[in-house]
Amino acid sequence: MSDQEAAIAQASRLVGELFPQALGAVLGGSVAQGRATPASDLDIGVLLPNSAGSGREVIRYEGRLVELFLNDAGDVPRFFEWDRARRRATVVFVYAQGMTLTDPYGHVARTRQLAEEVVAMGPPPLTEEQWRQGRYVLTCYLDDLIDTPSASRHEQLVVADHILREAAEFVTAHHGAWTGIGKWLPRRLVAADPELGQALLDGHQTVAEQADPAPLAAATAKLLDLIGGPLREGYSHRWQA
Repeated sequence: MSDQEAAIAQASRLVGELFPQALGAVLGGSVAQGRATPASDLDIGVLLPNSAGSGREVIRYEGRLVELFLNDAGDVPRFFEWDRARRRATVVFVYAQGMTLTDPYGHVARTRQLAEEVVAMGPPPLTEEQWRQGRYVLTCYLDDLIDTPSASRHEQLVVADHILREAAEFVTAHHGAWTGIGKWLPRRLVAADPELGQALLDGHQTVAEQADPAPLAAATAKLLDLIGGPLREGYSHRWQA
């Protein structure tokens, strides 16, 4: 039995043992995509009867870490709208790209179809104010990166990290693509824009390894040109208490 087959069998045992009332379940994440390592956790989406509520839980089962995405079957459309609005659609992708573990009543098939439709729809576009704020924040970080001496390594590295996170958000938004966090940030960034995404990642790595901000600064400047240019004086924002 392969590692993937063993993980699928383990996930099936978990659902049968811990969720006998489940209307269906899927296995997503790296295991479903064939990218898992022996230390990879299991990402399992479980559909529960109406009124069960939706939530996220992390447990350990048979020694393996498991992340559970629990959804009230009747709440799925509203929940997917919320997940899409975050522009990452974490649970949507579990269903859209996962493997069906059990589906006795067809709930998983219907949920997967909806998830695939949401993925194809893409994330909602940013508002004009979000674009303006993003340009301003990214401009500030770029100025800080250029102005921070290489001897101030902690400051330089923190600024570079902030630039990469902000840049990923706006590169993906520019292309109408899904964004991501953690290890999904570089994957989604390069998928949205192979050339600029790789330049940003390489620039970030150069700051980390060589204390040289020039490549990351150049890639960030290129991104700013794509989304309307740097924004400094003239920017305003009103807070609402």
